[in-house]
Amino acid sequence: MAIEIFTRKEQKYLITKEQYTLLMEQIMPWMRADKFGEDGRYTVTSLYFDSNDHTIYFETKNKLKFRQKLRLRVYNQTDLAGTSFFEVKQKHKKVVNKRRMLLPLLEAYRYLDDAGNDYINFADYDASNQQVFREIDYFLTLYTLRPTMIVSYDRHALHGLYDPELRITCDLNLRCRDDDLSLEHGAFGEHFIDPNLVVLEVKVNDSVPLWLTRILQALDCQQRSASKYCTSMELLKGEELPIQTTKEYEFAGGR
Repeated sequence: MAIEIFTRKEQKYLITKEQYTLLMEQIMPWMRADKFGEDGRYTVTSLYFDSNDHTIYFETKNKLKFRQKLRLRVYNQTDLAGTSFFEVKQKHKKVVNKRRMLLPLLEAYRYLDDAGNDYINFADYDASNQQVFREIDYFLTLYTLRPTMIVSYDRHALHGLYDPELRITCDLNLRCRDDDLSLEHGAFGEHFIDPNLVVLEVKVNDSVPLWLTRILQALDCQQRSASKYCTSMELLKGEELPIQTTKEYEFAGGR
């Protein structure tokens, strides 16, 4: 999980828990559990950033050809001394580029307190990648981003046995909150997708292998785009968005 710069293609599905169980049974001859967590299972908690006029939300919602997000992420329960992952996620069509750096959570908060100052000495922070740090700072400053939403979920991650570039993630128990934006307080919040549904993502460098495509088709797994951030925004901050906005969480099974 220490890879800091990578590019890949992603396909997203919204499936039932029954489909998820059957899928896991059928793909295991070709897959292995992620080495992180217990049998590839761990909790992800991410702090998303946006501007006061929700620029990032609208870029994603309107599916601009090029769009990006900024988020600060931790895995499982952590404290202020624990490792956090500060990353920019850029998407062009189905190709995703991620650039991220590692730093203690307390250092990330210190940077956010300093962000916007005329001069920041990046070397003063205990960050793993100074170049990515500068890109994050430029993005945050350009869009005047601020902490907006925490999204958390339980992830089951697998890698290909014979294709190490193939990665499959299944996200369950998806929750969000906007009233306590401290990552060290843990993963909790309001469900923004029906708890009986699972967000499945297939991540590859080139194309999805034929054997996996056939299994997904046999289980009637349909590709569906449902942004975690947009869905959370519409659930908790819907009154700040245009009335005519089509709500993703209604489609996804939220309240």
